[in-house]
Amino acid sequence: MSLKSEAKTEPNIVFEVSFTQPQAHYADVKMEINNLSGNELILKMPVWAPGSYLVREFPKNVEAFYAKAGAEALASEKITKNAWKVNVRGKKSIIVNYRVYCFEISVRTSFVDESHAFLSPTGIFMYPDGGINQASIVRIIPAKNWKKVSTGLDNYGGQAFTYYAPNFDWLFDSPIEVGNQDVFEFTAAGVKHEVAMVGGGNYDKAELKLDMAKVVERETAVFGENPNKRYVFIVHNYKNGGGGLEHLNSTVLGASRDGYKDRETYQSFLALVAHEYFHLWNVKRLRPVALGPFNYDAENYTTNLWVAEGFTAYYDNLITQRAGIYTPNEWLNIIESDINAVENRLGNKTQSLSEASFDAWIKAYRPNENSANTTVSYYNKGSLIACLLDLAIINASDAKLSLDDAMRFAYNEYYKKKNRGYSDAEFKAILEKYTKQNLDDFYKRYINGTEDLPFAKYLNYAGFQLMVQDADQQKPYLGISLSKDNTSQIATVSRNTGAWVAGLNVNDEIIAINGERVSNALDYVNGLKELKELDFLINRDGVLKNIKVQLKPSASKKYSIRQIENPTEKQKAVLEKWLSL
Repeated sequence: MSLKSEAKTEPNIVFEVSFTQPQAHYADVKMEINNLSGNELILKMPVWAPGSYLVREFPKNVEAFYAKAGAEALASEKITKNAWKVNVRGKKSIIVNYRVYCFEISVRTSFVDESHAFLSPTGIFMYPDGGINQASIVRIIPAKNWKKVSTGLDNYGGQAFTYYAPNFDWLFDSPIEVGNQDVFEFTAAGVKHEVAMVGGGNYDKAELKLDMAKVVERETAVFGENPNKRYVFIVHNYKNGGGGLEHLNSTVLGASRDGYKDRETYQSFLALVAHEYFHLWNVKRLRPVALGPFNYDAENYTTNLWVAEGFTAYYDNLITQRAGIYTPNEWLNIIESDINAVENRLGNKTQSLSEASFDAWIKAYRPNENSANTTVSYYNKGSLIACLLDLAIINASDAKLSLDDAMRFAYNEYYKKKNRGYSDAEFKAILEKYTKQNLDDFYKRYINGTEDLPFAKYLNYAGFQLMVQDADQQKPYLGISLSKDNTSQIATVSRNTGAWVAGLNVNDEIIAINGERVSNALDYVNGLKELKELDFLINRDGVLKNIKVQLKPSASKKYSIRQIENPTEKQKAVLEKWLSL
């Protein structure tokens, strides 16, 4: 089945999305397809959303699929988990109707209720197999009393709530908010920005306009240009919200509705703004070769999420500091916190950064009780790698260049000139060009290996030293965490601790220790003054067991960053360049 190539006329595909039962969380989709040829048409729905590396099986929410040509029903059948075949029988135009259940709150999944609708397009719109490059029109019919639509899609023909997508990649990258959101605008870097606030909140519009504009201007300066004429922030405010997902000319953010007056929460929100906005360049345009064109049917593997996400995580806080939202000391405290989080995570010695990237599809978004022992985050460890490389470039260039220059070069080389993604070797070559060193050993040890990162060496370039303090060797440490809902139940067991070696298990119910009834094993152990053997009575699946545990001291360390007393002139210059003072 094929769609004939279209001239510059109305697209062959027109969607209409309505909400006849929003209180029941449904979106009703009508898909009109014209200029058909042949007897069969296969329609597909993506199984994942770019930027969120997990197969989420969006077609599971589709129901009531049927096709017709005029008043005539057409036979159809589901042929794979995300594909439907329609017997067109030579008809030139058909209409397909289906409903989508939308009741999952996140930045990557659709949600509909009586107050608003958020449409995450990969879980809403189908596309003709082989027709990913076809343009389409999307017509939104808001539910009663809904008055606004916010989306990065361009308006079509001046018609209300009607939009144009040049291809399905663009449509799938354009979330849609429908309801009565509070909308305000600001201009920065020559780009008009729309902010759609959903769910209320104690935000100050004037303050947000100023601070968000600072972030936009600072990030645009890194790459030397802003690729958009218009950009949309969709912000969902909840009692406790967070997270974000990047798109080509928009983003969806989660925030705490009453957190805007709290300094730390507000700073974190602006860092989230900076993170998702930085993705305009890093990943949406400058990208690993595996991440576009997309295969929407299955996983798209890359070993470079530590660049796509990790470097972005480095820049979100760095840019927020450059914008004056974080002080330099607050920013250094964030780096210090990341060092402690990464170096004290047991999985850091098990999984390399490249493995963490490749296995994101099966591990990063599906953590379990053993994840802390076996995995590392390509976000914060990738951020620390970016930090080290930034310092290396500044030092090698006598404070004339920074990681900004390497990122700008990569953007121009692979997005603007070659219009394709970069390979692992190609990105490494760019880093070598700017650090002026062969990075084979660096990659072997720290990207593809699990050795401790050489913080002391690189921090010294800016006149800092890394202080390392061992945990109290005499303080008893059990090595478990307890369930939030049941302080007698074990939630995790840390590798090589006393609990791990003795054989305490996740889900074990701790009844008594040394013959004494306890309600919280951690409180009991923390109250001890010396390392000793303990006799645990536990309930495991209805069977009582005694397990003797020899307590060990914690293997964790405390890392802190301190400025040296008499930095050299070069160290001062590196620090000034690093902070962009």
